[in-house]
Amino acid sequence: MQIGTSQFYATGASQLGKLSAQADTLNTQIATGKKITAPSQDVVAYNRLSSIKQANADNTAYASNISLAKSLLQQSDTTLTAVTSQLQRAAELTTQAANGTLNDANRKAIATELQSIRDDLVNLAGTTDARGQPLFAAATGKGAVTQAADGTVTFDGTGEVPAIPVGDGTDVRATDSAQRVFGGISDGKGGTTDIFAVLSTYISALNAGGTATASAASGTAATAIQSALNQVSDVQGSVGARAARLDIVSSQATDAAGAREVDRTALEDTDISTAIVDLQKTMTILQATQASFTKLGQLSLFDYLK
Repeated sequence: MQIGTSQFYATGASQLGKLSAQADTLNTQIATGKKITAPSQDVVAYNRLSSIKQANADNTAYASNISLAKSLLQQSDTTLTAVTSQLQRAAELTTQAANGTLNDANRKAIATELQSIRDDLVNLAGTTDARGQPLFAAATGKGAVTQAADGTVTFDGTGEVPAIPVGDGTDVRATDSAQRVFGGISDGKGGTTDIFAVLSTYISALNAGGTATASAASGTAATAIQSALNQVSDVQGSVGARAARLDIVSSQATDAAGAREVDRTALEDTDISTAIVDLQKTMTILQATQASFTKLGQLSLFDYLK
C-alpha cells in the first residue's frame, strides 16, 4: 500500500493535534479543578450539573424562606404566650369580681386592672415582626387591629396571610391573622365576638356598680375569656406543629443538598492525582510521537529501501 507524502504529514499532524489537545484539557482540568467546562465535553454530565446548580440556587432561596418562617413562628409563639398570660390574669380577676362580698370600689379597682390588660392585648395584637410588618396581619389590609378614639377595636382586613414556599411543592403559613387569634370567640350568649369587646363590656359593667350586675357580667365574661384562652391555645399548638414541620423540611433540604454535592463532585471535580498521571503519560506519548514523526520525516526514499 502506497502512502503519499501529504497523507503522511496529515496523519502525523492529526495525531500530534489530538495529543496536544488532550494535554491542554488535562492542564486546564488540573488548573481549574473542574473536569467539565463546556457542554461539548460531556453533554449528559453538563446538563446534570446545570440541574444541580439550579437546585442549589432554589435551595438557597428556600433556606432563606425557612429561616424567615422559623423567626416569625418563634415570635408568634412568644407573643401568644404573653397573650395567654394576660388572659389568665383576666380570668382570675373575673373570678374575684364575681365575689358578692366586694363593694363597688373593689370592682372598679378590678376594672382598672382589666383595662390595663385590654390595652396590653391591643398592643400585643399590633406586634410588628423583624421586617417591621404587623405580625398578625390579615391577607388584606395594612395592619392587624385598629383602635378608634372611643376605644373600639376593629380588625384590619380579612383572610389568613399567604403561606411561604419552603421547598418544591411545600409551603408553610408562618403567621396568623389577628382575627383568628383574638376574634371569633363565644360571647357567652350563643354568638361570637372578640376578646376586646368582651373586656370592654365587662369593664363597663364593673364600673357601673351593683353586685347583681357584676355577678351576671362576670359569668358571661368568664365564659368568653375561657373561650379566648382555648382559641389562643389552639393557635399556639398550630404554631408549634408548623415549626416542627419546618425542622423536618430543613433537615430534608440539608440531606438533599449533601446528596447533590456528592453527585456534583463526581461529575465536575478533577481527581488531581489521576489527572497528573494522565498528563504525564500523554506528554510522554506526545514527545515520543513528535520524535518519531521528525525522524521519519527526515528519511529519504533510499533510507526506506535499506
